[in-house]
Amino acid sequence: MLLPKIAIVGRPNVGKSSLLNMLAQEKVSIVDPTPGVTRDRVSVVVELPDYVVPENIAALACDPIIEVIDTGGLGVYTAPGEQFDDAGQDLTVVTLLIEQQIQHAVDEANLILFVVDVQAGVSALDESVADLLRRAMRSAEHPPSVLVIANKVDSESWEPHALDAAALGMGEPFLLAARTNRGRKRFLETLAREIPLSAWSSDAARDPRSADIRIAIVGKRNAGKSTFVNTLAGEDRVIVSELAGATRDAVDVRFEFDGKACVAIDTAGFRRQRSTTSRIEWWARDRALRSVERADVTLLLVDATTPLSHIDKRLGAAVVAAFKPCVLVVNKWDLAAGERNRGGQIVNTDDYRKYIDKQMPGLRRAPIVFTSAATGKGVRDAIDVAFDLHAQANTRVSTGKLNRIVHDVIESGGSGSAVGVAARIYFATQVAVAPPTIILVVNDPEAFSKQNMRFLTNRLAASTPFEEVPVRLLLRPRKRVDLAELKRRAHAAETDTLDGARDEQENTQAKKNRQPQTP
Repeated sequence: MLLPKIAIVGRPNVGKSSLLNMLAQEKVSIVDPTPGVTRDRVSVVVELPDYVVPENIAALACDPIIEVIDTGGLGVYTAPGEQFDDAGQDLTVVTLLIEQQIQHAVDEANLILFVVDVQAGVSALDESVADLLRRAMRSAEHPPSVLVIANKVDSESWEPHALDAAALGMGEPFLLAARTNRGRKRFLETLAREIPLSAWSSDAARDPRSADIRIAIVGKRNAGKSTFVNTLAGEDRVIVSELAGATRDAVDVRFEFDGKACVAIDTAGFRRQRSTTSRIEWWARDRALRSVERADVTLLLVDATTPLSHIDKRLGAAVVAAFKPCVLVVNKWDLAAGERNRGGQIVNTDDYRKYIDKQMPGLRRAPIVFTSAATGKGVRDAIDVAFDLHAQANTRVSTGKLNRIVHDVIESGGSGSAVGVAARIYFATQVAVAPPTIILVVNDPEAFSKQNMRFLTNRLAASTPFEEVPVRLLLRPRKRVDLAELKRRAHAAETDTLDGARDEQENTQAKKNRQPQTP
């Protein structure tokens, strides 16, 4: 489904990210006074309230959904005294990449929101943005509309200053305070009117906000996450740079894979927490961990050309703690394959699998895919495996089958004790998916040691469709009422399933009976 695209542009620190967050009604982009916090194109799909949609658009019978794209600030974005990072690298090399991302957003937008800061006044960089927009519109086949946003009009006293933005020659400015929502309702009404009618589509395709799978891509700095995402998207959707930490926001990138709608979430690269020197890095780290929580599957990228680090292990532990299916993606394998390890042996995939199992035992059941994001080799395989894990995590096992499996596990000797009392399991039932969650009714939860739980988890995973995904086991002490209720619910659920299958069979037979017989 084609959506009207709204691009937000402007020089650094005028409130572009605050405007995106105001439209989305959530904190999508990182907001900080430091210039240049946003570097990639951060996009979000927003549904406009019905009361702001003009009649001519409502007559198209299309959903009032738009895509809003936040861009990095145009111009040198470094703050005074912060031109170089902790490794001595010149941060201004990213400026050109940011400007390229802005140009991409302008080229594909139907409406440009040109944001200026009324409290700082119109500057030379604002004039540069205006010149860039004029050049883009002259060269565009279908030039976008432009709406100047005079932002940070926090009170009436700032309103006269907002008129200075008219000198940019891009039309009368709209007065707004994005961070405090001042003027939001009137802004939404204006926004809906300014979007060209040709940008709206009445195509009854699927809701663009939905996705068949959401994949969080995490890893340490320079592991190749952004290159991996750009390979999936088929374009330079996020900035790729040898400069560590080029990505800061968690960037959602939509792509299609075998006819299925997918969202890849590119995240900031991690480094040791004691090296996180700024508030921006703290927010970027927080965004990355939140991305793991909202994803269906996580791809943990490790750099095959360097040894596994403390950061790789910490990230692996975070994924395990979140009970998220994980694909271990060994990136840059084309540069590492055939190299010799410290013992002088040539490294192959089997050796690396053993190496990862030893270094990250918590992910021993996670599948491994060897890739080269730069060439695209193995990238498709990683997404195939992600879909397979997503299916595993959303599978249900019948109560009867689950109890037979548990019985077999107990018979094999998995019911040892940690406190001197025999650990007994009376009943098991699956109560949730993603992650598969199993309640075990037992005589005494404290009788089950960590070793017991690991044994049970591994054996249950091996005997069910959950072989490669995390399984959550919950222990409940036996209470006759609870046990009877659990059994009743499990029986009712299985009866409903059997009744549904029987009804479907009878309906199919009835349809056959209604068909005319061939003489």
